[in-house]
Amino acid sequence: MTAPAGFHPSAVSAATLVLQADCPSRTVLDHVTSKWGVLILVSLDSGPQRWSELRRRAEGISEKMLAQTLRTLEGDGFIHRDAQPIIPPRVDYSLTALGAELVQRLLPLVTWIGEHADDIIASTAVGPDKVSATS
Repeated sequence: MTAPAGFHPSAVSAATLVLQADCPSRTVLDHVTSKWGVLILVSLDSGPQRWSELRRRAEGISEKMLAQTLRTLEGDGFIHRDAQPIIPPRVDYSLTALGAELVQRLLPLVTWIGEHADDIIASTAVGPDKVSATS
């Protein structure tokens, strides 16, 4: 296997390993690339936020999915949960150093998707057999 330009050989081997069914990175990949996982991580790029702020920013997320996603990302070490012992209770969520590094890699993907989503959805509505290979 020849490494693409700009790729470090260890990156290629790591990318190859994720293709194997028993690779533990598949679990992390599933957490990170879930719709809500991406949206929560990208939302936290602007700084620490409370539960209600995250729920507002990730429009359409249910309380159950927000709680589940935050727990998962915290367990993976991407998010820090800061519960402050005050009344009323206050909990802030922020990115860890690992989470911030991940978000810097996700942002170009999210930007690309945002720039091309209308065309992709439109071509899907037309049907794959009607779209030319050059469009």
